[in-house]
Amino acid sequence: MTEREVLLKRVQVCDFALNDTALFLDTHPEDAAALAYYKKYLEMRAAAASEFESRFGPLTKGAYDGGPRWKWVDGPWPWQMEEEK
Repeated sequence: MTEREVLLKRVQVCDFALNDTALFLDTHPEDAAALAYYKKYLEMRAAAASEFESRFGPLTKGAYDGGPRWKWVDGPWPWQMEEEK
C-alpha cells in the first residue's frame, strides 16, 4: 500500500467513526463518552486530511487554499488508485 493510500485510508476510517458516532449522538446528545470519542476522531481526521492535502492535493473541492490555481483538477482524484493517474 502506498503512502497516499495509507493516508486516504486513515481519513476514511475517521470519517466512518465520525458518521457512526453522529448517528448515536442523534439519540444520545448528552453522552459524555460519545462526545469525547467524536472529538478525538474529529481531531484525528483533521490531522490526517491536512497531511494528505499537503502531500497529495485536496480531498474535496472545499479544500481550496486561496492560491492562483484550482488544484482540484490535478490528478489523481482522491478515490483513484495510484496507477489510474
